[in-house]
Amino acid sequence: MNYLSRLKTKVRTEATPIQLVVSAYLILILLTFFLLNLPIFLKPGVHVSLLNSFFMAVSTISVTGLTTFPLSQVYNHAGIILLEFLFQIGGFGVTMLATVVMVLSGRKITLQQRQLIQVDMNQPRLSGTVRLSYSVFILMLVLQLFFGMLFSLYFTWQNGLVHLKSAIFNGFYISVSAVTNAGFDITGSSLAPFRHNYLFLLTIMFLIMLGGIGFPVLVEFQQWLSFKYHHPQQYHFRFSLFSKLALFFAVIFFIAGTVLIFLTEFKGQLADESWPGKLMTAMFYSASTRNAGLQLESLKTFQTSTLLIFSLLMFIGASPSSVGGGVRTTTVGILLLYLAAFIRGRRNVNIFGRRISQSDIQKAIVVTNLSMLLCLGAVLILSITENYSLTSLIFEVAAAFGTTGLSLGITAGLSIIGKWVIIILMFVGRVGMLYMLLLFVSKKEQDFNYKYPTEQVIIG
Repeated sequence: MNYLSRLKTKVRTEATPIQLVVSAYLILILLTFFLLNLPIFLKPGVHVSLLNSFFMAVSTISVTGLTTFPLSQVYNHAGIILLEFLFQIGGFGVTMLATVVMVLSGRKITLQQRQLIQVDMNQPRLSGTVRLSYSVFILMLVLQLFFGMLFSLYFTWQNGLVHLKSAIFNGFYISVSAVTNAGFDITGSSLAPFRHNYLFLLTIMFLIMLGGIGFPVLVEFQQWLSFKYHHPQQYHFRFSLFSKLALFFAVIFFIAGTVLIFLTEFKGQLADESWPGKLMTAMFYSASTRNAGLQLESLKTFQTSTLLIFSLLMFIGASPSSVGGGVRTTTVGILLLYLAAFIRGRRNVNIFGRRISQSDIQKAIVVTNLSMLLCLGAVLILSITENYSLTSLIFEVAAAFGTTGLSLGITAGLSIIGKWVIIILMFVGRVGMLYMLLLFVSKKEQDFNYKYPTEQVIIG
């Protein structure tokens, strides 16, 4: 006991919040690995190898959606319900759910615990993190329950009361899967049966965007509605720069993705579709590829150029502080703003009446470049170990890093090395490249602010 007590004290004093959060995700993955191997969650006679089970555990906690086997053939109803519960933990973050439990139980949240929440939710400030966690959890839970009931009623109306149990099960699964952006397919056909049900697809897209827009954006929007209700004559509510950037670039990337997909598949996959069908398909994939991983048909029918566009959208991913992964929208957005300012000869990056700090610009450059190097390295390794086309490998790598459950059907056929490469990409994509870098920085390391003489270097 004395040894355990000393070890616990040492971890608390020497480990950084980032190291503790990453360790929590690793422990959660191991716990998920153990649960998914329990016979109570498997269909009779089913056996899954340890590597495939661990792959599934990482994919579940990172809410990626890539699998090496059909879920409907492996897990029973209890197993699917377990996955839905794990989607919540993986999507919202282990510290958020722990915070909610502590708030509901009336326990006091310490400063170190607040720092963990700040890191896990990617917040710049320590103040308000507990309130943010609680507000986000309640909001997202209400959304899942409301749309779960709505989908259940719709499926019941479509198939009759005879299939009520199945309607409720599938209705809540789709709701949870869309909000948490978990692209797991339990039917084998994803959303193909609803390809021409535009209202249903618009609802799914709405839920995908809510899950990927960023938790602080949702809370600020909720605060804005409350402010407008209680102070209808006042107009001074100010959204944070993060919320403005997250919403702005989410819309920009959504529109850009829609246009590009529409143009590349106009005479291809969309050739036989009506104009509303062409637009809806392009819109759906522009939203789904950036994190959800839901699909309307086999991706093998798309043009190579479209698959590369999908890969780019998956690499960008969702907004920070959301259920999504990837390099993140604001990271790419800040990099684009910096490039535009540099081309115009401007030293500062300004937007929405605010100046973006140099430290944020440096982080965006470092994260984007290292993410690209990681993905390129993964493609190189897979091109050596796997016997698939380069397009398929690029697509698989982008899907793993962007925590998007889309695939060209090669996941199950990957070698042992290939599966471990995808596992690492899924984990890094969920935790974030910046935090993976800071994982190796200890509390004792200091930044000495001495400066060497400056000398110009020829660039370009």
